Amino acid sequence: MPTNAASVGVARTRGVWRRFGAGLVTGAADDDPSGVATYSQVGTQLGYGMLWTTVATVPLMIGIQTICAHIARVTGMGLTANLVRILPRGLVGGLVALLVVNNVVNLAADIGAMGDALAMLTDGHPRYLALLCAAVSLLLEMFIPFRHYAPILKLLTMSLLAYVLTACVVGIPWRDLLAHWRPAEWNHQTLVALTAVFGTTVSPYLFFWQAAQEVETERADPGARSLLSAPEDAPEEFQRIRVDTDLGMIYSNAVAFFIMLTAAVVLHGAGVTSIDTSADAARALDPLGGHLASTLFTLGIVGTGMLAVPVLAGSAAYALSELLGQEGSLESTVDQARTFYAILAIATALGTLLTFLPIAPFRLLFWSAVINGVVAVPLMGAIMLAASSRALMGPFILKGALRVVGWIATGAMGLVALGLFL
Repeated sequence: MPTNAASVGVARTRGVWRRFGAGLVTGAADDDPSGVATYSQVGTQLGYGMLWTTVATVPLMIGIQTICAHIARVTGMGLTANLVRILPRGLVGGLVALLVVNNVVNLAADIGAMGDALAMLTDGHPRYLALLCAAVSLLLEMFIPFRHYAPILKLLTMSLLAYVLTACVVGIPWRDLLAHWRPAEWNHQTLVALTAVFGTTVSPYLFFWQAAQEVETERADPGARSLLSAPEDAPEEFQRIRVDTDLGMIYSNAVAFFIMLTAAVVLHGAGVTSIDTSADAARALDPLGGHLASTLFTLGIVGTGMLAVPVLAGSAAYALSELLGQEGSLESTVDQARTFYAILAIATALGTLLTFLPIAPFRLLFWSAVINGVVAVPLMGAIMLAASSRALMGPFILKGALRVVGWIATGAMGLVALGLFL
């Protein structure tokens, strides 16, 4: 009897786990090494003063990511393929170009961070280890079909728990936090930090990745069709997307909260006011927070990097191949989708090459997050127009609370970006 009960429990757990996919992976990929560095830098610079941003961005992320997933699930196509149907191709091409360039910069930051992190653990050469990480990630994407690769990405989302464990190890003075927390004073430095946090949290590459994964999931299921072709499936599918996306974005921001909090308590609390990379944050934690905290933080960098690199390279490949009118899918073989895999390989190679150049990594990374925040605004506007287009969405045109949240998210990102230029 206990054996049967255990079997039922395992089966239920597996069933629940299978329901989570695109939203969970997308949310977890948001806490990549470049995001970790941004959250760590903000916590180091401003202490507790920006912790509120990890809460404020939750509804923004949930709203826009849910809308992206809806567009893809309803139409059976990725974001770029939908956008070129309602907007000038040149405009969409410009937005995709900005996405690809920024993704390559993010890839460089993430691949370099993984190399540095592994060097801390193994005493190897950071650049060679970075090259190894990039090669492993690229080979997995190119030669493992999506139906087998997706569970690997899902498993890697658990690596984010390393940051929660780090916070537990260093010991958070919760009473002190509640007694002394107050928002940071508003000035240009705060606005730049705010744009960086919003940019690394509500990132354009996440829009394209989650939409593409909805399409991949549909293609992988022989019985699935776009909701325009099978409207009777809409209630169940929208419910799945809602739960999956809510969980993924809440998980992502909860981890971001603990990263920023750890930096505020340990680094800012010790008088450190600046770091250059996520690996620098891990090194600084060693004498201040203990070797275990530093090791956990370092392992988190490697795990989240292996999750984020395929998302960054993959989202660039999906967006650009759709713009070129080429078929692209991680389920396809290299021979079946040569353009798609060529873009994916070139993006990864360029990102890896940048790690060998004498560029200050954090400055590149931090301003990449700022640019993300600026680029996200027109993209979010375009996504809202697509979701509101009856020609694209048919009876599933965006309306109600989700429409309101989507426009609020777009407006909030616009105001944050505008603040940089005032």
